[in-house]
Amino acid sequence: MLRFDVPQVWSNVTRWEAFITFVVCAVALAGFPWALLLLVVQGFVRGFFGHHRCPAHLLWKKVAEAKSWGGKKENAGAKMFANKVLFVVSMIATLLYLSGTELWMVPTAALLVFSTMEWAFSFCAACWAYGFWYQHFPPKMG
Repeated sequence: MLRFDVPQVWSNVTRWEAFITFVVCAVALAGFPWALLLLVVQGFVRGFFGHHRCPAHLLWKKVAEAKSWGGKKENAGAKMFANKVLFVVSMIATLLYLSGTELWMVPTAALLVFSTMEWAFSFCAACWAYGFWYQHFPPKMG
């Protein structure tokens, strides 16, 4: 459900974070898969505790507000869901790498594609799925 108990996020800040996810995935695929641990941590903090508790997000937010390029405010609930997905997928990729299989590249490539869609086109697939789910299966109150 939409979260109104956490502060809204700037659209361009989340797009910048998606670009960073893209860069980290590209670095991992270029031969440094340990970089995925950064995505595990960021996905965990932003997904389960909120963007307002992520030091990197607070830095990007401060820069965006100082330069007036934050974009529009968005509900953080869908973005938190997207970061939970980031956490799970990057954790799976990391565990696959640690197990010694090359399959870690598959979830990393998926993150690369979906993060590109977010930063380049402002299309968040996880946010779309989040909205679709609650549109068709609204929570029951009472």
